[in-house]
Amino acid sequence: MRRRLTFGLSALVVGALAVTLVGRAWSRRFLFPVHELPRAGDAPADVVERRFVARDGVSVRALELAGAPGARIVVDFHNNREVIERRVEHARSLRARGLGVLLVEYRGYGASSGSPSEEGLYLDAEAALDALAARGVGPDRIVLSGTSLGTGVAAEMARRGRGDRLVLVTPYTSIPDLVTSAVPVAPGELLVRDHFDTLTKAPHIVARTVVIHGDADEIVPFWMGQRVAAAIRGARFVQVAGGRHGDLFARAGSRILDEIAALDD
Repeated sequence: MRRRLTFGLSALVVGALAVTLVGRAWSRRFLFPVHELPRAGDAPADVVERRFVARDGVSVRALELAGAPGARIVVDFHNNREVIERRVEHARSLRARGLGVLLVEYRGYGASSGSPSEEGLYLDAEAALDALAARGVGPDRIVLSGTSLGTGVAAEMARRGRGDRLVLVTPYTSIPDLVTSAVPVAPGELLVRDHFDTLTKAPHIVARTVVIHGDADEIVPFWMGQRVAAAIRGARFVQVAGGRHGDLFARAGSRILDEIAALDD
């Protein structure tokens, strides 16, 4: 009986370890599905293509729409299932409201080199912000903006003091929380390698912040946006009624753009 019990427990431990290892091995493929996305196309005529080199030597691509001299610059960090060309129209809308925009493309996406990881995305963001700083654009002129996956990057840059305005569109509390929200019995902390733990960082963010979330979001639960907003001192929370994960701008685009532009007041 004792042998059976020992064998059963051993098998359970081995099975759990195997599932954890497989989950960790595959987690980046799901979190960063670059294999499903197109490579970079030609930049539109009204957009300037930029290249930055991260501290680890990775070449990072960005597209810039210049604002008026002295205007704030929105440094935009995209979702995990898009390349920056898909955000050009959004950038044009922001520029129409008097803001410059820099669309940063993560390593492994589009025409950026390397392979994505949490720390790698932070290095990409730092490279873009360092390049702006070299042009005389300091944190006081930077609006850090992230959508979905990009909220984790924007929040980390805000925690580091790289901007004094912050926009989070459909933010999650952390990637492990997303896993356990979808599968309550799953050990999220063990299954994923990249955590992007925004909720833990939130109390240390001093940037003026607006959080935008749809109350019918099917990917990132609405309560996550509420918790992130509540944890950032003074953050304004904007609820989009009926908003799902990918249709917030279709439902309330003008209102959202106005909320972002209002950060400049």
